[in-house]
Order: sequence, then structure tokens, then C-alpha cells
Amino acid sequence: MDRRRAASFPSRERRSDPMTYVPPRRSDGTIQTRRVRQPWPADRPFRILSIDGGGICGILPASVLAELELRFLGGQSIARHFDMIAGTSTGGIIALGLAHGRTAAEIRDIYVERGDRIFPPPSRIGRFVRLLRRSHRYVYKREPLENELLRIFGDAPLGEATTRLCIPAFEGRHGEPWIFKTPHHPDYKRDRVERMVKVGLSTAAAPTYFEALPNNGYVMVDGGLWANNPVMNALVDALACYELDRAQIEILSLGCGETAFRVDERKAGGGLFQWRGVISAAMRAQSLNALGQAYLLVGKDKVMRIDAPESPTPIALDDHKRAREELPAMARSLVEGAGREIARTFFASEADEFRPVPM
Repeated sequence: MDRRRAASFPSRERRSDPMTYVPPRRSDGTIQTRRVRQPWPADRPFRILSIDGGGICGILPASVLAELELRFLGGQSIARHFDMIAGTSTGGIIALGLAHGRTAAEIRDIYVERGDRIFPPPSRIGRFVRLLRRSHRYVYKREPLENELLRIFGDAPLGEATTRLCIPAFEGRHGEPWIFKTPHHPDYKRDRVERMVKVGLSTAAAPTYFEALPNNGYVMVDGGLWANNPVMNALVDALACYELDRAQIEILSLGCGETAFRVDERKAGGGLFQWRGVISAAMRAQSLNALGQAYLLVGKDKVMRIDAPESPTPIALDDHKRAREELPAMARSLVEGAGREIARTFFASEADEFRPVPM
């Protein structure tokens, strides 16, 4: 059997049997005491890269990172300048790609050139059919996304990542948050054998777009349900795992485009129809709250947030055509304005080589 395909997952028919097994809650194994913090040099900053979820609009953060590589790093991978990368959904896939040795430019090109394989453009009739289908069933098959991830990662496990990772997902069988973590602390052992492909599919299994992913009795759903902006996941993990002063932490947080949301008179007194955009509102509120908490913990001067301006006509999560045409230029504009400050803060030195904790 082809080695890449060996990393693939069972067919719909074969998945049914494992689903009868109900595994224990992941939270049942949570350590009750504070973690033993690992040494970290007092004179060395801890740099975090956090990447939001946003479907094909991941072209924006991937393009921002690629532009930074081109202008300030001679095309070398930007991952070498961060001690930890957190990413949710499409941001999780970008994070995995960077930690697997890809440059941001390579990841951006995959999104731009092959994104229509995952989100094929519909005809006018097809657009209406998709809208109807989303009302009761997921729209897109998982296989095209899985095939693209297999092309990138093969059967590589998370334990081979070259950078510390925090990748949020959601486990639906027990209804709990789930964070895939590299073995960067002695307590983090169980995720190191998870295939990067499965981690990517788990964090990006967006409801109504993709079917939830069975995983050894668990049901994995998009991490955007609870942590579309994963900045606090990374920040809390860094403070819990290492002997860090908060002043040592520097964060670059990348969005996939702000979505305007206002509660007007119709929404204020409305029902399900008027509040049909409530999911987007919840994701926006979570993102703003996570950023606010990060500002409180480390200071707003230690957190750089790069995102497209708020738009009343945002690009849909599956609109590859608009994303490909509009977002690379938007990324160039954002880097034109903030690139030098980013370079001064994050590129003065490279991060030390990440060495996973031995088994």
C-alpha cells in the first residue's frame, strides 16, 4: 500500500463499528496540580505566533507570513523565529505546515493554487443547492482536504514537529475542548503519535462544511467552536510549562479578516432568522475576548495583532475565488504598514532548536 495512503482514514461504512465504543473523557486524565515548570533563560524572549481560523481566508495569514519571509528573511522559514505556534482550523493547518518544515510561501501557494480542490466553485444552481444542503447536512467531502494534507505531511506524527504547537479542536462525544500539543513538556505524551493529517482534519472539521471526524471513539470538530483565536491557549500553555516572566513573552497574532456584526433593532427583537449570523458573532466575540485577556496578562505593547479591516461584505469561508483575488494584495498592504515593527520585534534572533521531551 502507498505509504501516504496508509495514513488515510476508514471509509464511512468501516467507521461505524468504532463509534459504538465510548472512550473516557480526555479531561478525566487532567493533572490536578500545577505543572512543574521547565527552565527558560531569563535573558531570552519567548515568541508566540497565533493564527486564527477562517477557512480559505487562511490565504491572508499565510500571505502575511510569506511576505515577511520575502522582505525580511531572504525567503527562509519564519517558523525559525518563534518558540511556539498556535493555530485553529485553517490556522492550525498553517501552523502544522510551518512546524513540518514548509515555508509560509509554500503554504500560501498551496492555498492559492489548490484551494479550489477543497472548495470547488459552484454554478449558480449549485450555489442554491449548497445552501439547501447546508440546512441539514455538511456540504464538502473530506477526501479532497485529506488528500492535500497527505501530500504535505504523509504519515508524519505530531511528535516530529520542529516547533512547539498548540492546535485546538472540539471533541463532540463528551462535548469538551481538546488541544493537540507537541511533546514540549514531560506531561504531554499522548498526542505525539497522532498523525499531522488527523490533527489538521480534526481542527478544521467546520460544522456544516465538513463531516465531524471519528477518532478512536471520539468525534472531532473544528476548534473554532470555542477557540477560533487561539492566542490564550498558547499564552497560558507557555506560562504553565516554562519559568517565564510575563515580560519575556512577545506575541504575533494573525487574523483571517474581521467580520462586522451589530445588534440592530431587527436582531434585538428577532428570532432564529434574524440571528442566523450568531456563529460569526460568537467567533468574533471570542477573538476579542482572547486578545483582551492577552493584553491584560502581558501588556498590549507585547501583542501585535495583524488583520484585515472590518468589512460589511466579508469573504465566505469557502469562497476561494474572492480569497485568491483579494487577500494576497491585502497581505502586502498590511506588511507594508507593520512589517518593520514585526521584523524588529520578532526577527532580531532565531529561536533555539526545539527538542521534544523524550518518552
